[in-house]
Amino acid sequence: MAVTESAPVPPPAELPTTSPRTPPAHEGILRRQSLRESAARTYARSLPIVPVRARGLTIEGADGRRYLDCLAGAGTLALGHNHPVVLEAIRKVLDSGAPLHALDLATPVKDAFTTELFTTLPRPLADHARIQFCSPAGTDAVEAALKLVRTATGRSGLLAFTGAYHGMTAGALDASGGASNARVTRLPYPLNYRCPYGVGGERGAELAARWTESLLDDPKGGVPAPAGMIVEPVQGEGGVNPAPDTWMRRMREITAARSIPLIADEVQTGVGRTGAFWGVEHSGIVPDVMVLSKAIGGSLPLAVIVYRDDLDVWQPGAHAGTFRGNQLAMAAGTATLAYVRENRLAERAALLGGRMLARLQGLAADHPTIGDVRGRGLMIGVELVDPEREDPHTGTAAAAPTLATAVQRECLRRGLIVELGGRHSSVVRLLPPLTLTDEQAAAVLDRLADALAAAERATRHRTDAGPSH
Repeated sequence: MAVTESAPVPPPAELPTTSPRTPPAHEGILRRQSLRESAARTYARSLPIVPVRARGLTIEGADGRRYLDCLAGAGTLALGHNHPVVLEAIRKVLDSGAPLHALDLATPVKDAFTTELFTTLPRPLADHARIQFCSPAGTDAVEAALKLVRTATGRSGLLAFTGAYHGMTAGALDASGGASNARVTRLPYPLNYRCPYGVGGERGAELAARWTESLLDDPKGGVPAPAGMIVEPVQGEGGVNPAPDTWMRRMREITAARSIPLIADEVQTGVGRTGAFWGVEHSGIVPDVMVLSKAIGGSLPLAVIVYRDDLDVWQPGAHAGTFRGNQLAMAAGTATLAYVRENRLAERAALLGGRMLARLQGLAADHPTIGDVRGRGLMIGVELVDPEREDPHTGTAAAAPTLATAVQRECLRRGLIVELGGRHSSVVRLLPPLTLTDEQAAAVLDRLADALAAAERATRHRTDAGPSH
């Protein structure tokens, strides 16, 4: 099998030419969406497009424009849109007459998925693991993981980190960076660029680890007895912040010494995204629980947790869901996992991601508005800043969310889909498919550089023009 698709890179998207008397059909679709859908919709606001066809990196809108998709379903599409091996796996199930819905019954499709998944897991975990199929969203898998460790330990507390994102259900939000809950103790996640201790690097990570250890052992620390610690190997929504490997090993040592189960949230970092099949492999740690979703379903909804067998103390039905037996997702997931493994796409992501980071760092040398470039594999973030203002908390340049929004908009005009993240939504995020070619990567970075220059010019023009009257 070929490692990457050979589809040509589409040219920059052109603005549509239509008669002003007859609004294009896609405008009617967008208008009806805004009238009918919830105010909670997100991507549709910053990306006002109507996809009708897609293949690999490319999306074609109803207006005929083509886009390079570096959002990829928020990291879900490891192989891009409509990869042939995924479509073949889905068709095979459809043509076989197999049940498409089977609750949690055993099926050949599920057995094949579980076997392939266990093949990819860190061996010390896979050799003594259990799997729980959850409702098909990653946030439900997070809920299952929290419920599991609380049941197994008999404790209620939880250790989570600043800047975290674990989903949108109540328990997952409690563990995320923007929420507060008496049972959740918020610990410092090590940041290099905006280090809360003002030092960054290995020293900042060591201080964060030392604070964690001290707090847990302080009899007056006010920390409820922790049932578990949940951590992302790379914070995605938090601004693409990779956890230092030494710090991850310290978290494993700290939790193991205190019999605290360690939960790795691999919803976005898994299946080769970071340059290893699973994000925890960079540090060599073996967590007690892994939360998996997004790419494991091969573009279809699927979420599971995998955990040490001695934690498996649940009663039947303790965590269930009507749609935990999605056969099409399992088939698509099996095909995706096998393709990534057999074609060494994790290694490819590490190599190509390193090249992209290097080029972006070169771009930063000419653009003071780029405060930091960071990431791991094909999980890349570019933090935009206002070099004329200082962040009083860290001494770095202040975040520039308005500029980041302008860059996202200019990217879309040039046929490039990107997402924003970080505490102030000032980090431009790139999550391209792992099948990205060298040619496509160059096109992505060319368009991003052009969009940044255009957004900077527009920002300077507004500043020079002064307030309007």
